[in-house]
This record gives sequence, C-alpha cells and structure tokens, in this order.
Amino acid sequence: MLNGDGLRVVLWVAGCNHGCRECQNPITWDCNGGLPFTDAERKEIFDELDKDYISGITFSGGDPLHPANIAEVTDLAKEIRRRYPEKTIWLYTGALWEEIRNEEIVQYLDVCVDGEFEVEKKELLLKWKGSSNQRVINVPATLQEGQVVLHTD
Repeated sequence: MLNGDGLRVVLWVAGCNHGCRECQNPITWDCNGGLPFTDAERKEIFDELDKDYISGITFSGGDPLHPANIAEVTDLAKEIRRRYPEKTIWLYTGALWEEIRNEEIVQYLDVCVDGEFEVEKKELLLKWKGSSNQRVINVPATLQEGQVVLHTD
C-alpha cells in the first residue's frame, strides 16, 4: 500500500547506480544480487494481477531503469498493459523524468516517481515518495501536455 495507489504487486529489481545516502534498499544496488527472474516469477506476477482486488503493479528496486533492467522491465510493462489494461503501472526511479521521457517504457506507465532520494529532504508524511524533491508524475497527462503533470490522489 506504500508503493502506489491501492493493493499492488511489487517487483523489486536489482541494480542501481544512484547510491542514494540512507537508501531504504541498498541491498538492491548490486546488479548481480537478488534472484533470477524466470517464467515461474513471471507467472506468479500474472496470477496476482488476475485477482480483481489487485490495483496493478509497481516496479521498484534498485532502479527498474538501470541498464541491466530496462529492457526486461519494459517488455513486462508492455505485456501487463496489453493483458490488464484496467490495472495501473507505477515505476520508481532515481532518474529524472527529463532524462527518461523518451524511453519506450513511459508509454506503458500510469505513474512515475522520479528523482533520487535525498535524506536532507526526507519527510515522513509525504505520500508515495521519500523526499520532497521527488515527483509523483501522472504519466499519461504529462505525455499529453508536454510538461510534467503531478499525480493527485
């Protein structure tokens, strides 16, 4: 419930180059960490997304847009969008929207939380983000408007 709106499936990926100080998941920085993502894990995600009460999926980590992850995460997001058009797809990245806006994956996202976690800007009452510099972006509206539109709850 902390990884986006509603009850969600969350895929945590390994691999991150941002190295944010006091990151909540430094164990996910190593690209060679974690477990292999096989057909069994893929099936488990789809089995969970089949449930009516699941709102969607959130990609987190690490960084889903790390070079070791982006191709596979994009393919998975594309398949989820095709199979579950009513489910939402959220993605957390340390990159800024301005750096990723031309990546294929953005066309499949509903929400992107961008920006590195900055411990100096940490606020416990923030919704869906850890520090005030991060943005919770409404991706379809942003693509339509050509400028960042923030997600509202």
